[in-house]
Amino acid sequence: MNLKSFTELECWKRARLLRKEISEISKGFPNEEKYGLISQIRRSSRSVTANIAEGYGRFHFQENIQFCRQARGSLYETHDHLITACDEGYMTNEVLNEFEVKIDEVLKVLNGYINYLKKAKNPNN
Repeated sequence: MNLKSFTELECWKRARLLRKEISEISKGFPNEEKYGLISQIRRSSRSVTANIAEGYGRFHFQENIQFCRQARGSLYETHDHLITACDEGYMTNEVLNEFEVKIDEVLKVLNGYINYLKKAKNPNN
C-alpha cells in the first residue's frame, strides 16, 4: 500500500462520511442536549477519523494498529449514542437502522485495515 495521506485510506473516507451525517442529524436534537448527547456523539464520531489519521502518522505498525483499535472503540461508542438518541425519540428506528448499516461498513473496512497492518508488521507469519 503506497498512500500519500491518511485521507486516501478507505476506512478514513467512510468514517468521514459517517461523521458528517452524524453532525447533520444531531443538529435536529433538542437544544437541551447541546452539552450532553450532541457533544458526546460529535466527539466520538470525530474520534474515529482522528485516531485513524493519528495512527497513520505513527512510525511503527503496532502504534498504528493501536490507534485503529481506539478508532474502533469510538465507532462503537458512536453507535451507543445513536441508540440513545433513538431511545430518547430524537430519531426513528429506521434512521437508526440506516446508521447501523453504515457503522457496520466502516467497521468491516477498519478491521480489514487492522488485519493488513498486522500482516505488514509480521510479514513472515
